Formats: sequence, C-alpha cells, structure tokens
Amino acid sequence: MKENPEKINIMVRQAHHETEGGAKEVLKIAFPLILSTSAMTLQMFVDRVFLMWLDRDAMSAALLGGILGFVFFSFFLGTASYANTFVSQYDGAKRKDRIGPAVWQSIYFAVAAGVIMAAISLFSRPLITLVGHEPEIARYELVYFRIMMLGAMPGIVDAAFSCFLTGRGKTWTVMWVNVFKTSVNIVLDYALIFGHFGFPKWGIAGAAVATVIANAAACVIYFTIFLLPACRKSFCTSNYVFDRELFGRLMKFGIPSGVQFMLDILGFTLFVVFIGRIDAVSFAASSMVFQINTLSFMPMIGFGIATTILVGRALGADKPHIAQKTTITAAKLTFGYMLTMAAGYWLFPNVFMLPFEAGASAEQMDAMRPLARTLLYFIAFYCIFDTGNIIFSAALKGAGDTRFVMWVSLILNWLIMVIPSWLAITFLSGRASLYAAWAALTAYVCALAILFFLRFAAGKWKTMRVIEKAPALPSAMPAVPTVETEAG
Repeated sequence: MKENPEKINIMVRQAHHETEGGAKEVLKIAFPLILSTSAMTLQMFVDRVFLMWLDRDAMSAALLGGILGFVFFSFFLGTASYANTFVSQYDGAKRKDRIGPAVWQSIYFAVAAGVIMAAISLFSRPLITLVGHEPEIARYELVYFRIMMLGAMPGIVDAAFSCFLTGRGKTWTVMWVNVFKTSVNIVLDYALIFGHFGFPKWGIAGAAVATVIANAAACVIYFTIFLLPACRKSFCTSNYVFDRELFGRLMKFGIPSGVQFMLDILGFTLFVVFIGRIDAVSFAASSMVFQINTLSFMPMIGFGIATTILVGRALGADKPHIAQKTTITAAKLTFGYMLTMAAGYWLFPNVFMLPFEAGASAEQMDAMRPLARTLLYFIAFYCIFDTGNIIFSAALKGAGDTRFVMWVSLILNWLIMVIPSWLAITFLSGRASLYAAWAALTAYVCALAILFFLRFAAGKWKTMRVIEKAPALPSAMPAVPTVETEAG
C-alpha cells in the first residue's frame, strides 16, 4: 500500500521540528567553528611556546603587546563581525539578496578601521611607556605592538568576509580557511622567530609579521569565494554600493557589540598590566596560564558563534522557541566540555605546562611552576561559569540585545575586576596581591554568567530583530474596474 504523500510531508515536517535546535543541529554548525577556533588557539599557543623558547620576557611581552593592540582591534572586530547576525537573520527570513550588501557594509567599515589602527601605531612608544613594565620587557612589547597595529587591516577584513559564510552556516569552509591560515602562521613563526629555512632571525618581530601575513592570505581566499559567480547570482555579492541605511543599522547594533568586546579586553589588559607590576615571575606565570586557558576558552567561542548564528536564523524565521531551545542545547554541550577541562586543570596541572618546558630555561620554569599550578586552580573554577558568559551573551547578541551586553560588561568589569585588582596590587604585596587580583577576575567572570543568564531567562530578546521588515505583499490583487456600456 502506498503512503499518502500529504501524510509523509507532515511526518517529515514533524521530524524536522523535533530536531531543530537540538544537539545535532547545533553541532553541525558548531563543530567546524570549534575546529576553527581551536586552530587559532593552536597558533597562539605555539607562538607563545616558541617565544618562551626564545626568551621568557619575549613570551610575557607578546601577551601584553598583543592584548594592548587587541584593545583597539577588538572594537573594530566586534563591530565588523556583527554582520554575522545580519546575514543569519536575512538567511532565516529567506532574503538572500540582502546578504551580499550587508557584508559589503562590514567590509567598508573594516578597511576604514585598518587605516585608523595604523594611525594609532604612531603613539606606540607613549602607550608602552605608560604601561610601566621593566625596560627589557617594554622593548619587546613596543616591537610587537607596533607591527600588530600597522598590520591590523587584514585581520579585520578577514572577519568581515567570513561573516558571509558563518552567518549562513557554511562553517566547514571557514574551518578549512582557518586551518590554512594557522598552518601558514606556525611555519612562518618558526622561520621568522628563529631564522630557519633561509629567513632572517627576527625574534618577537617575526611572530608579529607571521600573523599579519597569515591574515592577508585568508583575506585573499575569502574574497575569491565571495565573488564566485554562484555567490554573485544568489546573494548579490557584486552589489558593492554603499547603503547608508543598512550601514547605519550595522553601526546601531554592531557598535555596542564592539564596545562591549573592547571594554572587556581593556579590563583584562589593565589586569595584565597590574600583574606585570608585581614581579617578573608572577607576570610570566600568569602569561603562561592565560595561554593554557585558551585551550578551554577559545574552542567554546565556536559554540558561541554557532549560538549567535542559529538564534539569528530562528528569529529571522520568526521561531523564537527554536532560538531558545538552541541556546539551552549549546549551553549543555559547552558546560560538558568546560567541566572536563576544569577537572584536567585541577587534577593534572603539570601536564598543561609540558610544552612550555620543552625548550625553556629549567631555572625559569622551576620558579614559575608552583605559582602557575595555583593559578590554574582559579581557572578550573571560573571556566565552568564561562559557559554562561559565552553562550547566553551570544544568544542575546544574535537577537540584537547588544546594548544590555555592553552596559553589563562595562559596569561589572570596573566594579568587580579592574578596581579591586588595582587595590590589591597597590595595597597588598607579594603573593597576596597576585591571588587577590585573580580572585577579582574569577568573581567578574562568574557575575557576568549569572546576569546574562537572567537576561536570557527574562525573554525580552525574543521580540528583537536587527533586519528591516520585508515589504508586505497584498493578500489579493485589487479588482479590475469595468466599464459598463449599453448595447447598441
């Protein structure tokens, strides 16, 4: 007996509805992004390990020099990459012709941002002097910071282009581009830091140059994909006209996202600056532990990006219940990973330090190891709460609730982390100041997670959208007027 076609269609729709927002759908989008962010984590990790082999102070300087540059970079990155939400909501609303123009507005912003970043490099020396670190570390910081600022444009443009793919859930392509970029970066790191393969030995400058070249290579690949004939036809990617209204909406929602990202990084930068004023061993141990922390934090950023994409797509399709289900699923998956990493930090801290020991000075590592082990206990605790910080803030951003995320991050950043850390470094001494500052950082992460969860649970985000409403079509064509004539 043949099945009724209508019955089969109903069953297929029901099956699809049951899987929407479930683990399979989330992992389908998130897994390639996890691999992508893991690749970037590997690149940063290897970069810092190489610099540790070169000189402990070079590794410490790369952390501060890199993060100081990232304070400025993060604002532009957070704003440009918010095109992800526009692309995902347009995709959910079946308005593909608006995707290309939305990405172009982000690209224009990214190019302008790169010019501004290069201009800021003119103030490199005063900024590094203001940090107040030891002369040898400051010399390294200046070199690294200046090159990263001058070469910032490819990194921001890279993020803008990638929105075209990530916003539509084409995350496998993004993963392969990031794997390629990471491979280029690691090879050039090894070549330019140590002077191998016939390259000059540039030390910490080589690490920065390698990153800039790798980002530029990724931009070329993304640009080629973006202008493929199929993409020009389906998504209007050849429509490069500056759209003032669309650009304005990207700025309206994207700037708060960028500001929140920047303020978060600024607070963290000040924290690192304060730690650097305690002593060289405390600074180096903290730097190493922060790099180890990326093993738990960065891969889960993939879950965060996937949450933003899926929430945006569901809201674009007017399915807020699916958006909520997606977020809870992502939170459960992320929590499982974070719990595993926390157990590893707590039970096997020395294992995570092994790569740094391979080529480092035994004397320096002996001084750092006990302190780093204690600091990993702080990370083991707060990385569990980081689940809420990553996932629930991502869901709010996917809806367009960027102002709330910005203000919460700003207020808690200063009240719970920055000011208490400064007080600890100023009025305490030795290990007491270090542990008090790390306690403030831990409290900050936990507080963010709680407030973002409460905002998500309140549900206001379900009514938010960043895209304009589609032009309404009449339900029926108007009647054609007729003219009656008398028969002759």
